Amino acid sequence: MQIPEHSSALIGRPSITRRGTSESLVVCEVDEDLVKKLKDFRFRKETNNAAIIMKIDKDKQLVILDEEHEVTIPTWNVYSYKYQHDDGRVSYPLCFIFSSPVGCKPEQQMMYAGSKNKLVQTVQLTKVFEIRNTEDLTEEWLREKLGFFR
Repeated sequence: MQIPEHSSALIGRPSITRRGTSESLVVCEVDEDLVKKLKDFRFRKETNNAAIIMKIDKDKQLVILDEEHEVTIPTWNVYSYKYQHDDGRVSYPLCFIFSSPVGCKPEQQMMYAGSKNKLVQTVQLTKVFEIRNTEDLTEEWLREKLGFFR
């Protein structure tokens, strides 16, 4: 059973989608143009490290591309990383990194946390990480996290 997401009774409120026995709170939907950009990013031919940074448009309650990155708000980063394995192989894992800096407004943290699962499912990512302090986001940190997936 699925509750209509655009019911007049639900406008301005988070929607709840029920699938089987699991329940998922969806605070913000994902912009369709962003979904296309992320799919294109997944299959890009370049071999360098690259990222797409996303944020929430509070007025539209929509996940959008972050074109003017502010370090004081939470963000989601989809990062394509050139990973050199110890045995010489090279892979290009696509990582989802949720950054919620210390000092963010609780309302922002809730919106981002409540929308994270929908975004991860939409983009079909499996390497999902969270970080509080963006200064801790280093290559060493990422390699340590990716070591789990070997």
